[in-house]
Amino acid sequence: MFDKILIANRGEIALRVIRACREMGIQSVAVHSTADADAMHVRMADESVCIGPPSGTHSYLSIPAIISACEITGAQAIHPGYGFLSENANFVQIVEDHGLTFIGPTAEHIRVMGDKITAKDTMKDLGVPCVPGSDGGVPDLETAKKIGEDIGYPVIIKATAGGGGRGMKVAKTAADMEQAFMTARAEGKAAFGNDEVYIEKYLTTPRHIEIQVFGDGKGKAVHLGERDCSLQRRHQKVFEEAPGPCITPEERARIGKTCAEAVAKINYIGAGTIEFLYEKGEFYFIEMNTRLQVEHPVTESIFGVDLVREQIRVAEGLPMSFSQDDLEINGHSIEVRINAEKLPNFSPCPGRITQYHAPGGLGVRMDSALYDGYSIPPYYDSLIGKLIVHGRDRPEALARLSRALGELIVDGVDTTVPLFHALLEEKDINTGEYNIHWLEHWLETNLGNA
Repeated sequence: MFDKILIANRGEIALRVIRACREMGIQSVAVHSTADADAMHVRMADESVCIGPPSGTHSYLSIPAIISACEITGAQAIHPGYGFLSENANFVQIVEDHGLTFIGPTAEHIRVMGDKITAKDTMKDLGVPCVPGSDGGVPDLETAKKIGEDIGYPVIIKATAGGGGRGMKVAKTAADMEQAFMTARAEGKAAFGNDEVYIEKYLTTPRHIEIQVFGDGKGKAVHLGERDCSLQRRHQKVFEEAPGPCITPEERARIGKTCAEAVAKINYIGAGTIEFLYEKGEFYFIEMNTRLQVEHPVTESIFGVDLVREQIRVAEGLPMSFSQDDLEINGHSIEVRINAEKLPNFSPCPGRITQYHAPGGLGVRMDSALYDGYSIPPYYDSLIGKLIVHGRDRPEALARLSRALGELIVDGVDTTVPLFHALLEEKDINTGEYNIHWLEHWLETNLGNA
C-alpha cells in the first residue's frame, strides 16, 4: 500500500484526489505555484511544496520540480489529475525511472493514444468502429482534395497532435479545402509544434458520446456506460450527462463490450475514456483520453463507484473491486462546468470571491476549490467548479439541477451560471434532443456569440 501520494495538479481535481487519499488512509502532498499558496488544495493536503512561479510552464508543468517534491516529501506515487502532465508519456517514463509509481496508464499507452492517427489505427485493429477518412497523415493539398472526393464532403481536417478544438477545420465543399487544409496545418504547427494533419468524414448532426473504461493492467477491463457530452462551445464541453438520453440499452451493451474488450487486449491500466461521434445508431471513434475526465463524477453517481480510489488500487497492484456484472446503472446524473467567465463573450474573469455558498441536499455534489475571500488567479483555466446532480430519472435530475443552481452563490466575479439557467428553459434540453452543434447555434441566436 502507498503511504504517501503527491498530486501533480491544482484546484478541484487536486481536492478530489486528496479526499480519496484521506478515505484510504494515505497521506497526501500538494504542489503549488506561488500564485496558489493560499489555494484550498494546499490547505487540505497533509503536506505542500511550492514548485515554482505562477506560470504553469515553470510550476505544474515542471517535471524536475515535481520529481524533487516527491524526493523531499518521500511520496511513493504521483496522481496527475487531468490536464497539465496527465497525458505526457515522457513524464510517466521519468516518474518510473525514479522508482515512483504513476497512477494512470503506461507511457506506451499514452504515447499511442496521444497521436490521433496511431490511435485510430490501433482502435481499428482492436475492432472499434472509426470515422471514414485518410489512412494516416495527409502530406499535401492535392492528396487532401483526392481524399475529400473519395469520402465525400463535408470533411474535417484535424491536426495529428491536436486537442481542445485547435487545429480543426471543416471543408464543406471542395472549394473550401485549400483554406481549411492550410489553416489546420498552421494551427497545428503553432499550438503543438507539428503541422501533420489527417482527414475524416464530417458528420452533420452527431452527438458526442464517450465510454468510460477501466482496466487492471493484467488483461481484465470493464466499461461503465456512456456519457453524453454533446453540449459544447468551440469543442469545449459545457454540460455532460449519464446515461446518454439517446442511447438504448442494446447500443450501450454493444459499444461498451467492444471498448472493454479492446482495452483488455492491450493490458490497459486505470481509467480511460473512448470518445465517439454517434449518429443514426452508429458509433465512430475519434480519440481516447488516457486519464480521468473532468466529467467523471456523473459516471460515479450512476454506478456508485469511486474512480479515483480505483485508480489508486490498481496502481498498487490490487485487483479491481468490481466486475462488469456488478455495474448496474442507477438513475441519471448531470454535470455543468462553472467557469469564471463574463458573458456573452466568455472572456476570463479572475478576481476575488467575496461570497461563496455551495448548494446541498439530496443528490447534489459540488466539486470546487472556492472559498470566501479566495482570489482566482489569472494564470490557469477558468473552470472554478463542477455542479453534479443525481436523480431517479432524467426529469428529476433536471429539476434538481435547476434547484441547485438557484442555491449556488459565487459573488465577486462573473460566472457562466446564468447560461445554465437559460438552457434549462429550452425544450430541446429538457427532451434531450440536441447534438454537438446545438449549443453554438443557440449562442448565436440568444447571445450573439458562438
